[in-house]
Amino acid sequence: MSQALVEYQAENHIATITMNDPKTLNAFSTVLKDAMMAALTKADEDEQVRVIVLQGAGNNFSSGGHIGEMLENGMESEALSDKLNFMVSEVAEISLKLRNIHKPIIAKLEGAVAGAGMNLALTCDFRIAAENAKFVQAFVNIGLIPDAGGIYLLNQLIGVAKTNEMVMLGDKLKAEDMARLNLVNDVVSNDELDASVLALATRLSNLPGKALASMKHMINTHAYMGLNEALDMEVEQQTMLAKTDDFKEGITAFMEKRKPVYQGK
Repeated sequence: MSQALVEYQAENHIATITMNDPKTLNAFSTVLKDAMMAALTKADEDEQVRVIVLQGAGNNFSSGGHIGEMLENGMESEALSDKLNFMVSEVAEISLKLRNIHKPIIAKLEGAVAGAGMNLALTCDFRIAAENAKFVQAFVNIGLIPDAGGIYLLNQLIGVAKTNEMVMLGDKLKAEDMARLNLVNDVVSNDELDASVLALATRLSNLPGKALASMKHMINTHAYMGLNEALDMEVEQQTMLAKTDDFKEGITAFMEKRKPVYQGK
């Protein structure tokens, strides 16, 4: 029997949600997104759960959007545009869900933290990174803009100048680079990651839950009020960019490099 694409475990008031598609480095497919939404809803509605940990299987957080699914209807402009419109809208729902759950959410980051995966990590309340974590806003390399609220979130967290640098150049960043930008709360050794995340989750679970929920509500109001509009704009822009030659050339080159991954080899 095949394993679930998202695994859920709740213990000691901590819900752990694990993206479980290691062969694609936990890329966001529609099926994985649906399973994640179900897991987040379960954690949100469970009164015994006070803290949520979001992580990836196979020593990677997430490689971002599932390019194989993006191209499953072919390279014709309208088919690509329609598929991308759907997938960007889907990942936007996860971003909103992460903010609308009024419980602290910790992103446990290791290995690949790329594209939409990086942006969903930015949507969480806390980010603990292992030294082996690699972060990248890779969208420019395939002629697209960041999704999952990427530009909006980065602008809120680090300002326009560094946001421009990160999204327009698409350079890979190490965990220590993210720490210098205050984009992660802590960087620990790979061996210490589990214990560090558990210690933070346990500490949060012992704090007054209603006060934490009110704090998150106020932070949403003051820092993330424009997230809905930003996500809507992403869908509009991605749909348009999916029809360009830059995207077709970029995505073709990308798939040639990554084909073994999406074929499970």
